[in-house]
Amino acid sequence: MTSVLDNLARSRRAGSPAGITSVCSAHPIVIRAALRHGVLRDGPVLIEATCNQVNQFGGYTGLKPSDFVALVERIASEEGLPRDKVILGGDHLGPNPWRGESAEVAMSKAEDMIAAYVEAGFRKLHLDTSMGCTGEPVALDDAMTAGRAVRLAAVAERCAASTGGEPPVYVIGTEVPPPGGAHHVITALEPTSIDGARKTIALHRTRFDEAGLGKAFARVLALVVQPGVEFGNENVIVYDRARAHALCALLAEEPALVYEAHSTDYQGAAALRELVEDGFAILKVGPELTFALREALYGLDLIASDSVTGYPSRNLMAVMEALMREDPGHWQGHYHGSKAEQHILRHYSYSDRIRYYWNHPAAEAAVLRLARALDHRIIPAPLFRQHLPRLVGHAGKPLNPQELLIDAVRAVLDEYQSAHQPGPQSLA
Repeated sequence: MTSVLDNLARSRRAGSPAGITSVCSAHPIVIRAALRHGVLRDGPVLIEATCNQVNQFGGYTGLKPSDFVALVERIASEEGLPRDKVILGGDHLGPNPWRGESAEVAMSKAEDMIAAYVEAGFRKLHLDTSMGCTGEPVALDDAMTAGRAVRLAAVAERCAASTGGEPPVYVIGTEVPPPGGAHHVITALEPTSIDGARKTIALHRTRFDEAGLGKAFARVLALVVQPGVEFGNENVIVYDRARAHALCALLAEEPALVYEAHSTDYQGAAALRELVEDGFAILKVGPELTFALREALYGLDLIASDSVTGYPSRNLMAVMEALMREDPGHWQGHYHGSKAEQHILRHYSYSDRIRYYWNHPAAEAAVLRLARALDHRIIPAPLFRQHLPRLVGHAGKPLNPQELLIDAVRAVLDEYQSAHQPGPQSLA
């Protein structure tokens, strides 16, 4: 199935660039929406787990790589999407979850993690060894990053050979944005320089060859670079293709590669299409999907508060506020300002750090209470127009809350899909 990813570079070379969405989320409703989207458009679905979400210790979701695969496969079966149309990827695979430890300890754990990913069936592997560990610079130089990436690739190759199936394909890159977006207001971003990108590729090629992994490097399909897009807590930097023109020209020198663009959340259909046309064929999205989910849940919370006798006013929001205040570790270092400003960010930030709390038993119970309060109720259109105007199609008929939530997420995926249709090449 990874041949779909190989075709991205071929399409670009043919002058008809196409793309694929990388869905980076472990939320079951987001995964279901992505898989249903795949059924409806009869296309492949790329779903990626990040090193913090899913690892050999369970990550913040409590899922090990094999658990994540089982979850995706179960939902795919329920939605009627053949398993061979699902591509599983590992995002930011490296020492990042353990960067507070020594480099050797963190890298040893990263090796165990990538082995668990490959053994579970993940075949698209983003090697991210760019962040320093205890006693090291925050960002490592290209040479050290490439050396550590090769170390992880060697483990992946051995595990793939022993477990069978397709060999892994790789994504490399040293200019990697932090998972989940920036933590501050961003005013401008400088795209990766063409010389910097060229150096990254050359160093990785050399290190792979020196380690006897030339065949593995031939399966490197994409380079992570900064195209000049990002989102913070309150703002979004939208793609400016003119500023990335020089960077995009490098792909003429590396015809087997495309770019992988991280943090493309909230870009909008026009910017996403330009990114694909310019060679950023893999568009990663995560927080925007759970932001849309939270938006729909909070809209339903308001609808229930206004229309269901006995439902406590804004119950879901109150439960989530209590959870985040009781356990502030996932947001406290990211949201700043006055108490009122922090309150708004906890619930409405583009970074959507509330997503870390949805699998808490109290949150799950509150969502279930909300769903039961509204299940099969007929909600009038004016109330939808007040609280969920984009989902007014669910008004005037028995409501299925889960279907509404899936539609909210699919609306974001539709924007991405519209960007992926092959079209004329705009940049050489």
